[in-house]
Amino acid sequence: MLGVATASDPAFLALHALRLKGFADVAAVAALTGLELSDAERALAAAAEEKLVTHRDGRVTGWSITAAGRQRHRELIRAELDAAGTRQLIEASYATFLSVNTDLLEVCTAWQLRNGVPNDHADADYDARVVSRLGSVDDVIQPVCNDLAKALARFGDYGRRLADARARVEAGDGDWFTKPMIDSYHTVWFELHEDLLATLGIERSKGTDH
Repeated sequence: MLGVATASDPAFLALHALRLKGFADVAAVAALTGLELSDAERALAAAAEEKLVTHRDGRVTGWSITAAGRQRHRELIRAELDAAGTRQLIEASYATFLSVNTDLLEVCTAWQLRNGVPNDHADADYDARVVSRLGSVDDVIQPVCNDLAKALARFGDYGRRLADARARVEAGDGDWFTKPMIDSYHTVWFELHEDLLATLGIERSKGTDH
């Protein structure tokens, strides 16, 4: 039975990971939560018994959260936030996040496209300017991540993950800019946005990419 949400509760963390990811295998849940693989497996199995998550086999194997799981997650995360008493701080952080969210979207588009066609990355000067713009976004969001980590411990790894992706891009590995299925800057940004929405009980707007 899932109880009160805490930063170290495997049951809550596993449910939260699926709320953010949508669909993930055990290894991805363990990586996102910091749980040992065996702990993540046990937490998912317990949640499945309560019909809060479901497992899918086939070409792509993994776990997803159910409607009942989403409802339970909303209850747990609301209780967690009330207990922490940090709603105002998280709301302020979310406002700052939104102030640069469009900038991040534009930077990612500029990395992928140039003059309306796929960027072939043949122009090093152009790419360097885009990477510099990414750095400017990251300079704004890192203090936000620090504030969020103080508000709720489970936000603690976002700053490091974003900084790591930025460093890899600046070192010349462009995959870490927007590539899905790895902890690219875009991937981590999307998860942070989803985490803020879930924490504050805000529904994602239709057509929102980040």
